[in-house]
Amino acid sequence: MPDATPNKPNKHGYGVDPVHHYGWITPRFWHGMTPGDFWRMVFANRCKVSVRGALTCSTITGVGLFHLGAKLVTDLTMGRKLRLARPSQPPLFVLGHWRSGTTMLHELLIRDPRHVFPTTFECFAPHHFLLTETAITPFISWLLPKKRPMDNVAAGFDRPQEDEFALCSLGLPTPYRSWAFPDHGPVCGDWLTLDNVSDADRKRWGEALRRFVGALSLKRPGRVILKSPPHTARIKTILEHFPDARFVHISRNPLKLFPSTVRLWKSLCDVQTLQPQRAHYDWIEEEVFGNLTRMYEAYDRDRPLIPEGRVVEMRYEDLVADPLSTLRDLYANLDLGAFADAEPGVAAYLAEEKDYKTNRFELPEEVRERINDRWSGYAKRWGYV
Repeated sequence: MPDATPNKPNKHGYGVDPVHHYGWITPRFWHGMTPGDFWRMVFANRCKVSVRGALTCSTITGVGLFHLGAKLVTDLTMGRKLRLARPSQPPLFVLGHWRSGTTMLHELLIRDPRHVFPTTFECFAPHHFLLTETAITPFISWLLPKKRPMDNVAAGFDRPQEDEFALCSLGLPTPYRSWAFPDHGPVCGDWLTLDNVSDADRKRWGEALRRFVGALSLKRPGRVILKSPPHTARIKTILEHFPDARFVHISRNPLKLFPSTVRLWKSLCDVQTLQPQRAHYDWIEEEVFGNLTRMYEAYDRDRPLIPEGRVVEMRYEDLVADPLSTLRDLYANLDLGAFADAEPGVAAYLAEEKDYKTNRFELPEEVRERINDRWSGYAKRWGYV
């Protein structure tokens, strides 16, 4: 690997495989924000954008004006329904660190026809998707690439997406804002766990998530399946707004987790930035190390708050080895209904993805030692020692 040194990842974050192309006109995550929310973020970063970033800011502002108009129409026509909407069944939250298999598990769970999930369009347009999704998505599907930049997972406006992006589009702070101005380093760290934000902000966060889940429930009845790695550190707040929620947590070998997460953050800084791309972002590795520690301090503290029978913990390696048996046990332990009703869809998805290739990584020995040292608690906690 030509760029690699013992102390610095290559341009793909220790990855052997290149990232997928992300076009100039491909929407960025910030295209879901209204102009006020977006420009507050830009001014907070002293408007330090590149020429290309300035052009992106102009398109985000234009799309944001559409969001404002569509939001107004939605509030006028469906405001009362949205305020009163509640999920017909307790939602299920997929928890786990980035790159731990949460996407695979989410993809398998949504093959159950009884389940509801947020699409990419819904997370980009949480203010108004109930009115606009069917009309708009056929005309804009070409804007997204066929695959995500960091891996071989299919992309598209109709594909499942993290609800963290819906919260971002709604103007809530998130550590994901670090990708917009990566020259300035990580931001919104308190919003990973919500521990040190004000009570008013925690309530605002929970109400935004509740409204989004309610909107999904208006779209189609069923159990809402949500997947967002930061939720791993937010169990207490989630239970305050969804006291009957179910949870499934997935873990993965930390020697796989670390380089894959570094690649994820590096690739998303590259494609989501409003500043010039950099060969390296010196803060990413430390942020990856620290985020896992903070995440699992919060998880282990708050996990006892989950009533018995409402949480299952699994390992990625077991899910890959025998997905049907692992899911069958999950359904039984969380009382999700008969797995037989979900099995045909799950089996069909597994057949479609049988040739899926995971990313390859090469880790210098010094990096392996750092992972084993910094994440020894995680490795012991989930049986990777």
